[in-house]
Amino acid sequence: MRAARLIKMVLLLQSRPAMTAAELAQELEVSERTVTRDAQALSEAGVPVYADRGRAGGYRLVGGYRTRLTGLARNEAEALFLSGLPSALREMGLEDAASAARLKVSAALLPSLRDASASAAQCFHLDAPGWYQEPVTPELLPAVAEAVWDDRIVHARYRRGGRDGEVERELAPYGLVLKAGVWYLCARVAEDFRVYRIDRFSAVAVSHERFARDEAFDLPGFWDERAAQFARSLLRTEVTVRVSAQGVRRLPYAMDRSAVRDALEAAGPADTQGWLTVTLPVESLDVAYSQLLLLGPESEVLEPAALRARFVAAAERLCDLYR
Repeated sequence: MRAARLIKMVLLLQSRPAMTAAELAQELEVSERTVTRDAQALSEAGVPVYADRGRAGGYRLVGGYRTRLTGLARNEAEALFLSGLPSALREMGLEDAASAARLKVSAALLPSLRDASASAAQCFHLDAPGWYQEPVTPELLPAVAEAVWDDRIVHARYRRGGRDGEVERELAPYGLVLKAGVWYLCARVAEDFRVYRIDRFSAVAVSHERFARDEAFDLPGFWDERAAQFARSLLRTEVTVRVSAQGVRRLPYAMDRSAVRDALEAAGPADTQGWLTVTLPVESLDVAYSQLLLLGPESEVLEPAALRARFVAAAERLCDLYR
C-alpha cells in the first residue's frame, strides 16, 4: 500500500513543477505529516525530492529527475481508453486504475503538454442517463466487469422480464454496454450470443476458468443489430395518420426514428393542404395515443377507428376545458 503511494507521489511531482504538502495530502488521501514522512523516505531511497520552505514552498523533484515507473499495467491501459466516462469507470470499479494511468501518461509528457488531460476534461463530458432519471448502479456490476476484463466464466442467476422465477446460466461475458443509464451484458451461452440487463442478476459467481474469445465478435456491431431487432419487435400494430409539414418535423421526436423514416419514404405525395398520410408501426394503441398527443393539431388519426374515437373524445374534453 505504501509502495503504491510513494510511486504515485513521484509521478505527481514529475507531472508538475511543484506541489504543496496540502495538495499532495489531498491527492494521496493522507495527512500532511504522512506526506513529510513519505518525502523523506523517497529522499533516502535516492529520489531527489526537495522541500522548499516558506509560504510559497512545497515539494519538487531536483534536476529534471525522471522516473522509469511509467509503464502502464494492462488494466490501467484498458481503463485509460474509458477515461472520458468517469461515471462508468466508477460504477465498474475502475476509477483507481484510470487515475493511475492518467498520472503515468502525464508524467511521460513534455511539460508543455501536461495540462492536456485537464483541458480535454473541460471540453468534453458524457452524461449517459436520460433526463429525469435517477441513475442506479447495479450492485453486481463490478463483479461482472471484472469477469469481462479477465475473460472468466460467470455462473449467474437471472430474473427474466415479464416471467416468474429465476434461471441459472453459465455465461461467457464478452462485453458491457451502457444504454441510457442502464447497463447490459453481451454474453455467449453455449453457441448463442444474448443480452442481459445487469440489474436483473440476483447472484453472480466469477469462475477461475477462462473462456476463449471469438475474435470475430464485434461488440458495437452486435449491439446495434440486437438493439434494432428489439426496437422492431416492440412495434406490433399500425396506425394511419395525416400529418402537417410541422407534424412531419416533430414525428421523429415523438416516435421511433427508424420507423418514422421508413413510413415517410413509403408515403405518397402530400394532399392539397400539404399534409402527408403515413402508416406507422407502433407498440400498442395506448402508446400511439400518448405519442401522437405530442403532435397536437398537427396530426389526424385516420385508422384504426377506435384510436380515432379516442382522439375525438380527447379533443372534446380539451374544448370544454378551454371554452
